Amino acid sequence: MEDQARNFLFSELNIRGQHLQVAQAWQAMIEDRHYTPALQTLLGELTAMAILLAKGMKHPGRLTLQVQGKGPVSLLMVEVTDQLQLRGVAKTRGAIEPELAGIHDLLGDGQIMITLENTVTNKLFQSYVLRQGDTVAECFTHYLSQSDQLPSKLWLAANEHAIAGLLIQKMPTTDEQDADGWERIAALSDTVGSEELLTLPAETLLHRLFHEETVRLYEPSTVAYECPRDREKVKEMIRSLGEEEARRVIEQEGEIVVHNEVCNFHERFDLADIEALFHPTDESTLKH
Repeated sequence: MEDQARNFLFSELNIRGQHLQVAQAWQAMIEDRHYTPALQTLLGELTAMAILLAKGMKHPGRLTLQVQGKGPVSLLMVEVTDQLQLRGVAKTRGAIEPELAGIHDLLGDGQIMITLENTVTNKLFQSYVLRQGDTVAECFTHYLSQSDQLPSKLWLAANEHAIAGLLIQKMPTTDEQDADGWERIAALSDTVGSEELLTLPAETLLHRLFHEETVRLYEPSTVAYECPRDREKVKEMIRSLGEEEARRVIEQEGEIVVHNEVCNFHERFDLADIEALFHPTDESTLKH
């Protein structure tokens, strides 16, 4: 399975769509996180939705989906660039009870916020996704229909192995092409199951659903997990603490350990690192 997002078009109906299937990048994002199955599903569906939204970006930048609330899940964050490089994290308030599942149980009153950043103009656009529905797909179906002003239908699926999505949108001239076209395509799409979404490639899935329709499938865009280490940034943070405080932590703990929660890795600094950081010489270098 390749990690891909693809646009498609019902050329005789003027109905557009997107298909998404991601395995390797998703598994890299949740590696060693120990999320419960319910949390994996929720984060996975939000990640799939973020990729579908980012696929439509018209400028360099990044799209962030974030949820904060007072439920068992305190934070969900997914960030996807215009190049479909993704990263994300979920934070909880302790262990999640096994019987808790679904968007309402896990998020409580948490609001879903979309932030769209244009890295050329350095401008941000933010909007909230109303929690109208019992699933991520239902909430974003309503959001897309309102924000794009195009009737939309959305299906999402996620497990520990992969995430997937299918989106169709009715264009302004669809009814002129075929008065029954939108209802027919929506009904056919509604027969898709989670297992099909997660396992079948785009060509196979679209043929199975719409074998009597004319579907144009465009070239895929690759999705990748991208969360690089930035030790220099951590050094700057330690410098901001000051040498005295850094040495105090070393004395008490034996080393300074900084955990990057989003990327889930640790940067470690011992006494020799602190010496080199605050008293650099031509010979002294920090360990990497």
